[in-house]
Amino acid sequence: MAEAAARLWAEASGAAVSARGIFRIALSGGRTPQALFRFLAEKYSNQLPWEKTELYWCDERSVPQDHEQSNYRLAREALLDRVAIPSANVHPVPTGSNDPKRDAAAYETVLRQAFTDQAWPALDLALLGLGADGHTASLFPGEAALLERDLWVSAARAPVGVPERITLTVPALNGSRLVVFLVAGTDKAQILRTVLTDRGRPPLPAQMIKPSSGRVLFLADQDAAARIKHRK
Repeated sequence: MAEAAARLWAEASGAAVSARGIFRIALSGGRTPQALFRFLAEKYSNQLPWEKTELYWCDERSVPQDHEQSNYRLAREALLDRVAIPSANVHPVPTGSNDPKRDAAAYETVLRQAFTDQAWPALDLALLGLGADGHTASLFPGEAALLERDLWVSAARAPVGVPERITLTVPALNGSRLVVFLVAGTDKAQILRTVLTDRGRPPLPAQMIKPSSGRVLFLADQDAAARIKHRK
């Protein structure tokens, strides 16, 4: 799965640089992307246009950037410290104010400065995870952030773990050219099947990610895909 995700990253970055001279990607946290980050650092450190890559985050926990649960710290240790990406190209979510709403507004300003004159941020690639409750980024079922339709970035709350979060909103993620969900582990098998096959109402957060002019891919390991019927 990590190797397939790395190939998609490489393809997306090459296409973006050829078309626009820059590749803009948003990362997620959690344990699933770690294998991808390590694979990129080991196999693609000299093969990707890091100097033309701009890194953003789909969501972040409201913790200091050196905190063990920081999505930025995870990416920095597993990937950023091991490749030649300029520090000016890395745009973590600010978390220093201890006010998620203020930090969300500050990050929205960063994004709007990068994606000028655009209705929504046209990320070349957004990497997302999938929670056992169907959440993605920090968009949780029943939470107010899930219903935001005007802002690009919103304060959010999680039912477990670090409750205070900052997240890209549904319409902001749906501005992406490509969204890739990374799903791993037997504990994700049932929710992956539900997301792909059950069209209940209201939809789960992950089911709401449908780029208006892009596409969505799900990459799953064998354990997570165990309950998906394979068609020839």
